[in-house]
Amino acid sequence: MTDAAPDIHPASDVEEDSEAAMTTPHVVVVMGVAGTGKTTIGPLLADRLGVPYAEADDFHPEANIAKMSAGTPLTDEDRRPWLDAIGAWAHGRAGLGGVVSCSALKRAYRDRLRAAAPDVVFVHLTGDRELIEDRMAHRQGHFMPTALLDSQFATLQPLQADETGVGVDVTGSPDEITDRAVTALDGLAR
Repeated sequence: MTDAAPDIHPASDVEEDSEAAMTTPHVVVVMGVAGTGKTTIGPLLADRLGVPYAEADDFHPEANIAKMSAGTPLTDEDRRPWLDAIGAWAHGRAGLGGVVSCSALKRAYRDRLRAAAPDVVFVHLTGDRELIEDRMAHRQGHFMPTALLDSQFATLQPLQADETGVGVDVTGSPDEITDRAVTALDGLAR
């Protein structure tokens, strides 16, 4: 893991009668391919739910960042320590709630996260490839080049019926996407 601590953002104060959807403090994993908006939607969702946010990219070991920066896809072996660090964070937030962004592209990756934190809930950000590629081409300060998008889509295994989670379309503004996520999570809690 990197020497720097993960970038964890405390939630803003949330009024008791706010629109925060989930009354049970779950840890929500905002997942999806690169460019879907995990890093944008994650903090917004955490704020709406009144829980802290952690950026999964901050859990990557330096070797992973170097590989991705060079346009080299990560292997499952590369991802294990990263997933374990995220799982440990989620486990530590069990019963308290939290939101963490994590691609979680494969079922095996999500199973690894669930092994550490069995009550995690997934919000799968989905969108068409053209929209996502356009967003990636215009973002700054991120180490994932658009050239890796094909490998991300090839790796993606969408949530299955037996996995606790929801799919959320990423068209529209960040606030609109967050609204859809909150509504979908509220539907899970019923």
